[in-house]
This record gives sequence, structure tokens and C-alpha cells, in this order.
Amino acid sequence: MNDDLQYAVLHEFFAPAKRNLSRGSWDYLMGGAETETTLERNRRALDAIAFRPRVLRNVEHVSTRARVLGQDLRLPVILAPIGSLQDFAPGGGVPPTRAAAAFGALHMLSSACAPGLEVVAASVDYPKIYQLYVRGDAAWVEDHIARAIANNYIALCLTVDLDYYGRRERDLAKRHLTTSRRSNPKDHFQARFSWDDVGRLKAKFKFPFILKGIATAEDARIALEHGIGAIYVSNHGGRQLDHGRGSMDVLPEIVAAVAGRAEIIVDGGFMRGADIVKAIALGAHAVGIGRLQGLALGAGGEAALVRMLELLEDEVTRCLGLIGVTSFADLDPSYVTPAEPLGRSWLDSAFPLLKEGY
Repeated sequence: MNDDLQYAVLHEFFAPAKRNLSRGSWDYLMGGAETETTLERNRRALDAIAFRPRVLRNVEHVSTRARVLGQDLRLPVILAPIGSLQDFAPGGGVPPTRAAAAFGALHMLSSACAPGLEVVAASVDYPKIYQLYVRGDAAWVEDHIARAIANNYIALCLTVDLDYYGRRERDLAKRHLTTSRRSNPKDHFQARFSWDDVGRLKAKFKFPFILKGIATAEDARIALEHGIGAIYVSNHGGRQLDHGRGSMDVLPEIVAAVAGRAEIIVDGGFMRGADIVKAIALGAHAVGIGRLQGLALGAGGEAALVRMLELLEDEVTRCLGLIGVTSFADLDPSYVTPAEPLGRSWLDSAFPLLKEGY
């Protein structure tokens, strides 16, 4: 079936993904830590923003293109790093990087994903980012960075919010410990990783670094002091610290602290084109897409992932035009305003037609 007909709206990836994935992989993708409060707040923070549309602006021609990390993209979207993608589709990290290339977005490959950075790099000649969990000593980390550079990755992302593995109770309750585990015998390397290590790596490697997991203005300022060129605002999709703030609640203070001195990426609950527009209006340069990426990949692999990006692009185009702008460059905070969320759960908030069986 033509993908345009098979997937006409974003929630249509859910049923085939749930059918194709094991129960363990499904809950690993969709769940959060402990009470899942942070997961819920991610979506609630997006719902607490409304648009202030302007009219009579001549929006016949709308562009969704943007420049992110030195790359001209069709949409300012990064397919966020997901560990164990091999449990979602054959090829693991290869399909999303190929989908990003086919569409015109970016993929950030997780170091916890097979088949490894070299195989993924060889799968397509297209810019890609490597995300690293610290699972070894200084020499181990430096070796991985050198390998990423040698394989033409455009940036190295250090995830800094995984000092302890979050208690993901959906996984624990069913003893699902293959993809999602209680602990790793090498977790102590991540726990002891510090700003001193960041400084050492920055001094040794003349390479773009991203820090993922920044959640306060204070840490954003310290990152700038260490020469970090991209701040990734994230709470790991609500999968680490429970009772944290939603990413979009955090974003404004990060934008103010950075004050244009670094690029800003944000993820956490992003499921619709309007979500992307809200983030860019409030100062982000790009949005990370995690769970929706996993759903599309589980539903139909690379082709479905490309289709998901096309649907997001269509939603973004219409949203930009309807609020009275013709590009992301025209956006600023005046196009959004605080609003009272409707009180729906995070999934119903993003896809209300799911529960009606559409």
C-alpha cells in the first residue's frame, strides 16, 4: 500500500507498532520512571502553550527549512537517540539514519544501539550525530570520540542525566531486563563523569560537542564556560528523574541563560507539528523526536519513519501559515501565550482520536 494512504495521520502508527513490538519493547518505548510524573509533565508543558495567530500576512508560500548544527534541513528535527533500536526494527540504528537522509532531517545514533557507529556511518553518506554514554575510563571515551570523528559524524553528544538508571516500573514489574536493565556493571563510569572531564575532552578534541540532559539555567551557563556549542534540553523523556519539570517549562530559562551563544535542542513529549512550532517560537533551534520515531519505526521501518517526518512537515507548514508567518525565522515569543491545559493524559492530549478507535 502507498504510504500516503497507509498513514494519513500520525496516530495511525500506533496500532501497527503495538502489534509488531513485543510487550517489553512497547513498554520500554512508552513508559517513564516510577510514577511517570515527568513524562506526563512533558506533554502538559506543551499543552500549557497556546498560539497568538496574526492574519492578513500573505502566507501563500511557507518554508519549514532551517539550519541546525551547520546543516540545512528540510525540518528542524533530530531523530533522538534511542537505545536498542534493534528491538524495534531490523538494522537497529541504520533505518533512522537512512530515513533522516531520505527526508532531510538529522539522526543522533545512541551508543546503546546496534549495529554500532561504523556500520551506521557506512549505511549512507549523510551527516549524522553520535551520542555517547560513558561506559569506560578516559581512554575508552576518547577512543569512541576518535572513532566518531574518523567515521565523519558531525558532532558528539554526551548524555549527562544517566548517572543512575531510572526505575522504570513498567519494565521492572514484568522483569523485562534485556533491552531495559536495572543496572549496568559499568554505570559507575557515568556517575563519576564531571565538568572536569568535559573540559579535558574539549581541550583534546576540536570537535562540536553537545550536552544532552541540561535542565537548569545554571548548568547551561557552566556548559557555555566549557565551550559547548549546543545545549540539549531534556529529561530523558521522563525516563530518569521522576517529578521533574516538563522540558518546555525548562526551555525559557535555558534560552535566557544561553542568550544566543549556543544552539538549543529540546525534546520531551513532542508528538505534533504544532509542538515543534511552539519550541522554535520560544527559542529552540531544533526539536528531538523520540517516542514518535520509535512508533513509526516499529510500525513500518524506514519507509514509515520517512512518512512520519512528511506528516510532521505538513502539520508544521499549516501551523506556520495559520499563525501568520512564512518561515521559522519569523517566529518569536509573541506568537505564543500561556494557556490552561485541558487536563487530558499525555497520550490523549497528543492523539485524542486513538481512544475513539480511528
